[in-house]
Amino acid sequence: MKYKFIEDLTSDVMFEAYGKDLKELFENAALALSDVICKNVKPKLKVSVKVKGDDLKELMINWLQEIISSVDIKDMFFSKFDIKMINEKKLEANIYGEEITPEKGETVVKAVTNYNFKLEKNKKRYLVRISLDI
Repeated sequence: MKYKFIEDLTSDVMFEAYGKDLKELFENAALALSDVICKNVKPKLKVSVKVKGDDLKELMINWLQEIISSVDIKDMFFSKFDIKMINEKKLEANIYGEEITPEKGETVVKAVTNYNFKLEKNKKRYLVRISLDI
């Protein structure tokens, strides 16, 4: 399982994403975010992004915020996320998608919040819990 939605919020969306390493965790969190924002988007166009943070929590929030802002700035929906480099304070990735069309839009996501945020690693995998302001 890459991610799952948690149904305990009414005005926000919360999900958990999983990964065997940081690369997979961050890609799966981006896929969950994309699933909220849009549907049936083809990875036709590429956008390169670089994101920094003081720690993993800030890096995750900044990563997802970068995707949200890229939707607005680039006027694109995204469906594929390929992290080229990641450590605890920065990442470089290519994100793929296509121009926005109304029929592919789902929910407008305003921001990633700190509400109930969790990022942890156990013996098998990483887990992150994210809440989105919609």
